[in-house]
Amino acid sequence: MSDTFDPAGQPEPNQPVSFASLLPAHTGPSAQAFSFSGRGSEYFRIWIVNLLLSVVTFGIYSAWAKVRRLRYFYDNTTVAGTSFEYHGNPIAILKGRIVAVVLLFGYQFAFNYNPLLGVIALLVFALAVPWLIWRSLQFKLYNSSYRGIRFGFRGNGGGAYKTYLLLPILTVLTLYLLTPFTHQRIKRFQHNESRFGASHFSFDGSVGSFYKTYLIGFGIYLAGFIAIVVALGGTALIAAGRDFGAHSVFSFMLLFFALYVWTFLMYPLFLTLLQNLIWNHTRLGEHRFHSTMRWPRMMFIAFTNIIGIVLTLGLFTPFAQIRALRYKIESMSLHAAGNLDEFIADNAAQGSAAGEGLSDLLDFDLSL
Repeated sequence: MSDTFDPAGQPEPNQPVSFASLLPAHTGPSAQAFSFSGRGSEYFRIWIVNLLLSVVTFGIYSAWAKVRRLRYFYDNTTVAGTSFEYHGNPIAILKGRIVAVVLLFGYQFAFNYNPLLGVIALLVFALAVPWLIWRSLQFKLYNSSYRGIRFGFRGNGGGAYKTYLLLPILTVLTLYLLTPFTHQRIKRFQHNESRFGASHFSFDGSVGSFYKTYLIGFGIYLAGFIAIVVALGGTALIAAGRDFGAHSVFSFMLLFFALYVWTFLMYPLFLTLLQNLIWNHTRLGEHRFHSTMRWPRMMFIAFTNIIGIVLTLGLFTPFAQIRALRYKIESMSLHAAGNLDEFIADNAAQGSAAGEGLSDLLDFDLSL
């Protein structure tokens, strides 16, 4: 959400949900569904203009394009009759992209020029990334609001370096056996350190639940992989044994294509499992979130989207994004507890004061 909640949907994840607040006054638990009113035809106009201007300006306009895109997504994401707002500054986003491009090109140039210099550049890049992610999280949340109350991120640099540098290094050293553990720690850092006004989010998803989700995803993928190999691989081998000609070549191509499609379809499956896991263990104060995504539906959306994109030579892309985003958002609901009027009032009073003086500091976003 990246991975805190981001209505634009990039995970991995993973972007923060700002929502719990402002619902009608009541005294008991209440489920408030999220809704998304964006339409493909509307977004197509934004998307095509953004694309053309970004190409003409050699990518410079892409920062303004991102702000237009996010404002459209936020404006059309609603809970309890009110939409979210995005206040990002395109100049700040452009600064983040320039820094990222300089780091990447510097790293590439250093390795081509001298291997030792390349190693030094790699270390500099590795040390810079956690700080950039930390500042980017601050920027994204501070520039998101709901009914005039801003979100925020209270995490510090030390936590960012532990989460985004130390744990990934340990994951690589363990041959990626720590991947679910690292993923759980990343989500815990992002959600526990996020706030809405004066109220804080919390995350109680366990390491075991992440390992279980990864194992389920891998198990389903492996079962499908074996089934495809058994169903199509035998035919390909028989054809090759008889006469390695056009028929056998076609059989092998069909096998590899089927494996490719199955691998592609695993992304929406895994996305569904993770969204449900993460948001079903996230709270804002005493209010909790609930996600009911279903992977067959997400697979159908992903599969038909890619067909549409291919058949239209990419012009279906904005419609595909809207379809996927609508399903993700409308699978979410907020289960409120207690009197939300008081909850909102407290956050409105303290949240505005907390934001004083931060706008000059949170002026940097790593946005690629």
